[in-house]
Amino acid sequence: MLKDKFEARHADAAVRHFTRMVQDFQQREWEDANAKAGKFVEAVLKATWNETGKPVPTGKAFAAGNIMDLLAKETTLSTSLRLTIPRACRFIYEIASNRGARHDADEVTANEMDASAVTALCSWVLAEMVSHSQKGMDLDEAKAAVDGLMKRKYPFMEQIDGRVYWNIAKSAREAALLILYGIYPKRMSEESLARQVVRHGYSQKNADMGVNRIRTKVDNDDHGYLRLRNIGVQEAEDLISRAEKTKK
Repeated sequence: MLKDKFEARHADAAVRHFTRMVQDFQQREWEDANAKAGKFVEAVLKATWNETGKPVPTGKAFAAGNIMDLLAKETTLSTSLRLTIPRACRFIYEIASNRGARHDADEVTANEMDASAVTALCSWVLAEMVSHSQKGMDLDEAKAAVDGLMKRKYPFMEQIDGRVYWNIAKSAREAALLILYGIYPKRMSEESLARQVVRHGYSQKNADMGVNRIRTKVDNDDHGYLRLRNIGVQEAEDLISRAEKTKK
């Protein structure tokens, strides 16, 4: 979606660094996560500066702080690109630069609190860029798109032609829960979910029962389309965490 507005190479770089940052964060590699956040900021600033129509500095000529200062003077840009995103980027870059991620830090070290703040703000920046590239898409919709990037990737799950399979489900109920987690934050109809559960080796009767047994964990949009609630997401992640520990 970013490439509808921003130059492809900068958009791809931003998403790549964001995804790797999230992976490092999920593995509790705080310093590495902050370092990737710094690279994400650089890609975002290049994408944003390119919107001015002026050449994007390369190599040593590129200075993130200087670009942030110059963007504030580009009155042809939207307020979001000119001021809001650069201000958020400045905070992220400050953490990445001074907490041991980009330089040797003499007094402070990267920690979970730093990485949590940086990851959350990077998510907001990316959602803001998605909203801008989609001509004013509601920020909640943009955030949902970014949430998909933040969802953990697991060796227990595979996707084939849009169908989700989990090899750790021990019941039809668990299969239904994990399938919805695999497509989160999207919705799936009850009928489609039951068919997916059947593909996991359960009978139609058990599949229907499994879908029915997760009703307290999902939101139904009154048209039969289900989306996991937070308690459902938490239970799915608990199942995955237990499977990861067993695998080790």
